[in-house]
Parts: sequence; C-alpha cells; structure tokens
Amino acid sequence: MRGNLVVRVGLAAGQIRSLTTCVARASTFLRGRACALPRVVTSLLLPLVLHAGTALWLGPPPPAEVKRVVTIAPSLTETVLALGAKELLVGVSRFDEAPEVKALPRVGGFVDPSIESVLSLSPNLVVVQKSPGNQQPIEKLAALGVTVLALPLTTVADAQDAMLELGRVLKREERARALVDELVTARAKERARATKVRPKVLFVYGFSPLVVAGPGSFADELLSDCGVTNVVKRAPTSYPVWSMEQLVAAPPEVLVDASDSAEGREAVRALVPKTRWVPLQNKDLLHPGPALARALEPLCTSLRGHE
Repeated sequence: MRGNLVVRVGLAAGQIRSLTTCVARASTFLRGRACALPRVVTSLLLPLVLHAGTALWLGPPPPAEVKRVVTIAPSLTETVLALGAKELLVGVSRFDEAPEVKALPRVGGFVDPSIESVLSLSPNLVVVQKSPGNQQPIEKLAALGVTVLALPLTTVADAQDAMLELGRVLKREERARALVDELVTARAKERARATKVRPKVLFVYGFSPLVVAGPGSFADELLSDCGVTNVVKRAPTSYPVWSMEQLVAAPPEVLVDASDSAEGREAVRALVPKTRWVPLQNKDLLHPGPALARALEPLCTSLRGHE
C-alpha cells in the first residue's frame, strides 16, 4: 500500500472536503491487476494480491458489446463523453456536472454509490476509480453479477491508460489515442516553455486538514511540466496531510488553491503572508482525464506569473 492514509482526488471539487481522508487497507482495489473472474469465483470474493497500479476487472467477464454504462467519477464520465460514447451512459455520480449528463440518473458518490440505484439501471458495465475507499460497495456490485472496471487515476500515466482502456472497451480506440496524444502534446509544449526560474509551489486540495499534492500524484507531474518545484518533496502517500509546522518550514512562493471550502484557509494564509495565491479557474485540474490537456496551459501561465 501507499501508506496508512489515502486521500481521494480527481473527482469533483465538492467531494474533496468530505473525502479528504480515508483509511486504507490491503485490498483487491489498491493492489489488483487487470483480470476477469467467472461469476462463481467473484461470488466468493476471493482476495487477490496482485500488481499495483493497473486496471482491475471484477464480476462477470467483460461483455462483447457494451451497451449500458454507469460511471462513478466525473473524470471517467468526461472520458466516456470525450470518446464520443455519450449514448452509452445511463447513470453517473452525484458530483457530475457536465451538461451532457444533466438529465441522467445519479447513483451516489465515490465512496457511497447506491447499489440499488446502479442495479435499477441494468448496466452491463460500471466504471469506477480504483481505491480502497469504495472497495466494499463495488465488490458487492460485482458479487451481484455486475461487470465492474476499476481504473487507477493517481498519475498522468494512469489517466492516459484509463482513456486507452475505455477506448478499447467501448470500441473507440482511435479517438482514445487522439485524446492521449493531445495530453502528451500539451505537456511537451509547457515543458518547452519552462524557464530556469523554478518557483516553489504548494498545490492544496483542502485546508482543514491541509491536504496537498505530493510526489507520485498527477498534480505533482503537472507542476513539473510547468517548470516549477513542488515544495512537498517527500511524503508517505501521493496526497499527504501536511502539518502547520511543515508549511512554515517550507513556505511556498505560490499556493494553488483547489479547495472548495473556506474552512482553515485564513489560518494557512496567516502563516505564509508572502505567498502568492492562485485559485483554480475551473475544475479541470481535479479531473484526471481529457480535461488535463486544456487545463495545463492556464495553470502554467498562472504559476509563472506572466504571459
């Protein structure tokens, strides 16, 4: 496991406060690799201890043709939409805000999906973000005969792999490759624009507690693309909780405010009075998927403080 504390990011901003932390435990979700188990095996929910960081199939084998999809993360919904597969979506999470899915039924949130709501939609594929935080309800769905694809979304590579895997499953492989190419191109463009001046930056998801982007997170990778330095150099997880003492010991020159809650914000501001604050312009940077390609340039420009 990545540590005793797993912090949920990459969904809607409204989830960050309520899902700031969850206690991790050894699980199929955290350590699984792609596999499809027959119904008789998944009914027993045999524990799997496999390779970390890859896609995981649970429940019945994947259908030959996907016709009804439920996504339980905005980033995954946006990926399905970007692939041109809107017509396959029959349900989304309560945090989804894309206008294209405004009329679709809601099936709960990241850690508390409603099993009854999902089953009522008769999906032949449910797509979730892989995490120990939602292990129990997702494994229950699989045990009830629902095919589940759990995709890690911690790093940029995870997001790219998720686009490619969904493209393969939904038979939109060419479009998936194009989406990945867009993100690769956007990152290369920003790296080429980077200067020798590397401001020290702190990317904050929540202030009470102080949840930040650490090494191994997609936000950390994007900061590097922008040519800035993440002040969080070592951490037990990709999204650690920082103490006020750590903040004072390593004050950032720039703070990216990705929190949707004001709780604790002013206390942090008082501790780093010389820090320049950059609020997020939208939620694209909270959704590891196709949105990152369009979110990167505005982020980098704001961090450099010019252009």
